[in-house]
Amino acid sequence: MACTEVYSISSPKMEYVEGRCFSFINSSTSLKLWPMIRRTNSPIRRERKLGVSCSSPNTLSPLGSEEDASVVPSSHFLEDEFSHVTKFKMSDFKIRNRVSIDLGGRGDEIVFEAMVNDPHSPLYKTRVVLRQLISARAKRRGRRAIEVLKRLARRKLMYHSYSMQVHGYICSSMTDENSSFTLVLGHHGSSSLRHWLQRSDWLPTLEATLSLDQESVRRVGDDTIGGPAISRQLRLIRILMRDLLIGVNYVHSHGLAHTELRLENLHISPVDKHIKVGILGNAADFNEADTVDGTSYDNMDRRRMMIAFDMRCVGFIMAKMVLRELMDPTIFAKFKAFLTKGNDPSCLREFLLHAVKRKSSAGNFGIQILDRNWGAGWHLLSLLLAPKPLDRISCLNALRHPFLCGPKWRVSPSIDVIRWSLGSTTVRIAEEYIYGQQQRSRLAHFIELMEMLNPYPKPKHWLGAFPGKWRLLYCTGRHIGLTLRQPSVRVLIGEVYLTISKASTPKTTFSAASHISFTVMPSGDWPHDKSGVDGKLQVNTYFRLRAGRRLYLKEETDTSKFPSATPDAQASAVKRLSSKTWRKAIPVNEFPSSLSVAKLASTETEVTMSLDKPLSGNIEVAQKALQEVRTQIPPEMFDLSKIVCGTYLDSRLLVLRSVNGSALVLTRCTNDS
Repeated sequence: MACTEVYSISSPKMEYVEGRCFSFINSSTSLKLWPMIRRTNSPIRRERKLGVSCSSPNTLSPLGSEEDASVVPSSHFLEDEFSHVTKFKMSDFKIRNRVSIDLGGRGDEIVFEAMVNDPHSPLYKTRVVLRQLISARAKRRGRRAIEVLKRLARRKLMYHSYSMQVHGYICSSMTDENSSFTLVLGHHGSSSLRHWLQRSDWLPTLEATLSLDQESVRRVGDDTIGGPAISRQLRLIRILMRDLLIGVNYVHSHGLAHTELRLENLHISPVDKHIKVGILGNAADFNEADTVDGTSYDNMDRRRMMIAFDMRCVGFIMAKMVLRELMDPTIFAKFKAFLTKGNDPSCLREFLLHAVKRKSSAGNFGIQILDRNWGAGWHLLSLLLAPKPLDRISCLNALRHPFLCGPKWRVSPSIDVIRWSLGSTTVRIAEEYIYGQQQRSRLAHFIELMEMLNPYPKPKHWLGAFPGKWRLLYCTGRHIGLTLRQPSVRVLIGEVYLTISKASTPKTTFSAASHISFTVMPSGDWPHDKSGVDGKLQVNTYFRLRAGRRLYLKEETDTSKFPSATPDAQASAVKRLSSKTWRKAIPVNEFPSSLSVAKLASTETEVTMSLDKPLSGNIEVAQKALQEVRTQIPPEMFDLSKIVCGTYLDSRLLVLRSVNGSALVLTRCTNDS
């Protein structure tokens, strides 16, 4: 745990005191300062100014040396620029002997907690934070924070509610670069948001700090207080995220981008129960001229890029609040690497199920929270972390997102949210692996709805999104895995992938490879012992992409070849789409007679199988094992030529139809998954 470096304050009785770092008691809330004072044999200099000049970031001067510092005339221009804040003296404060480790800043800053002891000051007996800035770069950040305050303080209510307050500064000289510069900040609790999340009892402690009551619940549109742990965490995350978004939007509305949004820069005030956005020392102005290699950019593009950068930081904050496993630096590094490699954030669930769930000590509450409301949390997170800056959601739209709106707030979902909800529900049902008649009918129903809402019906849209690695999730025509049958050879199916890549020529030709991993369990104790001989099955073929249409047969026509598109499923889809909830988004009165699809024309298929070691030297056992694999795996994955068209495609899901009408649902995954 990083601690704040605090230095001793010079005393008038000491002729020469050399500043040293204090040792501290290992505590999670505060540090006890023990001054380490060393007298030197050097001659004593009887000067009025006792401090050591700050010539470099590594040279630190005692904070109290400014109390007796000689006043150097400063520039009237700079004084006028800082006229909206108060200029203090060190004699106005009483320095406390403790400082919270969570108020620590950068390496070129020294943090003190103090009390205003000037009876003539309006802040008399108010607790403040003194942040002494050492390096030239730190001083520029401090002056920038004061400049930004002049713009934000116009709306005092918003400023006091959502921004860390800057009361003033301490500076002996505005023109001398070597003079120290100290910011006088409001004390909004001794802990940042990171400190709260790192506590083992963070949930009840933070609930008690925020004093969650009926008014707090009303702010997020919730209708419950307390309840299970997941509901409590979701309610608390909604409150914190909405407060954060309101504060960030307040900064953006004044033409500024924060550029340093992270957990360490967010504080929760126990007084007004609001999140305070940290110091705006690196705030960037939307309207400042920005040239790179002599090329100027439009102010609107600059504004969008800066807002997008802040929203990405908000996405990281949300991910850490929900998925507390990401507080581990090693896991968070994998999380950022996943995004840096260019992977689509919509596939985060597939990635985190492997990277986080197996090592989770928090009960996987975060994944369950994001799965709620038909996966609305994953949708918001993917919009905040979108790879293209212009695709990221804004603060106002995020505040209207279903994930941040409780059940008492009726939010009209967009067509994108509806598609996402259908896909998330399908994935959740398929992952339960309880394929009774009710589950199978629901899955067929949702697949029909997804196909009707296909965002990319034309083949030209598939050219860029179709390639990738897809994992087989569900098939409407075959139960994947072991059943109540009694086969002669027991085979446990592992993962089934379909890897699609572009061929060199022509552009509409793709190569498809089906990878099936399995384990042959020769032992009779297979229910308890899953060890055996590992094997792999690979099927290669080529597809040509063409435009086509999927025709729905009438009820009087023989529908035996299309078991998944039964009249019951169609009637259920029409009934759902014509309901009051869906009619606003999709005005559908009757089931369509046909849908545009991407037709897949395959060529010759090549099949190869390999085993780690021979199966008792008996070829018949290998044949029976291969037959069992073909029995458990949908025939379309073993013979890719049976796939005739693609009916749904988005950034994370793919639905393919076979020649007999069965639907294969595949989810996109990456090499990191």
